[in-house]
Amino acid sequence: MGTRILEHPILGEIEKGKLVSFTYDGKKLQGYEGEPIAAALKAAGVMVHRYTKKRHEPRGIFCAIGRCTDCVMVVDGVPNVRTCVTPLREGMKVQTQYGVSAEQTY
Repeated sequence: MGTRILEHPILGEIEKGKLVSFTYDGKKLQGYEGEPIAAALKAAGVMVHRYTKKRHEPRGIFCAIGRCTDCVMVVDGVPNVRTCVTPLREGMKVQTQYGVSAEQTY
């Protein structure tokens, strides 16, 4: 058994779609269409999704139900996307986020 999340506490059982490619910080990865972005990242060994603005502390999956902001990332140029409940699609561009805001300057 690997690190892939097969059942989500809110979304239920995750149906495995077709294998798709996406990028994470410029690196090409693969996941299954429709699974949460965070699940695909976790299966690829990615545990840090963002860094806090004030103390630059790493954050990753915490609640996994879209209530907190620990898993937010920049997805296709849009900041603050909750990756734990956002379905993966072919060609998505996923980037580490710095802070929780519209600004990505550090």
